[in-house]
Amino acid sequence: MKPGEKLSKAALARATERLRHSNPINHFGFVLERAERGHAVFRMPVLDLHKQIHRVVHGGVLAMLADTAGGFAAFLAAPVGARVVTLEMKINFLEAVEHGVIKADARVLRQGRNTSVVDCDVRDEDQRLVSKALMTFAIISPKKNQ
Repeated sequence: MKPGEKLSKAALARATERLRHSNPINHFGFVLERAERGHAVFRMPVLDLHKQIHRVVHGGVLAMLADTAGGFAAFLAAPVGARVVTLEMKINFLEAVEHGVIKADARVLRQGRNTSVVDCDVRDEDQRLVSKALMTFAIISPKKNQ
């Protein structure tokens, strides 16, 4: 399967089940909007719990949204049964966000046997680029999971 291809019903069911058990997704209200092999888009309605003292979305929340989208894109590109964990993340915060809906669009740039490099754009509802992340994920093969 090539990056960007639609997921099979089995792969989509596996992905959906995985999301049910994600604390950040459940606590912060992240919603999967799009899922393809090596590509994931999550949206997040801005709530008071996301804001820091200056009443804008906390950078840590933007980073968590990007990391969640990026990790899920890497997971969708990894072999069945593999685990994906963040090794490294670099993020630039470009614009403050006070309200609305934020979307994180993550794409795998390179999928290797042991690592996945993912790029993620985080945009507000006016399509402003509010943050940009580049992440590296370790791919832990199913054999090592046991």
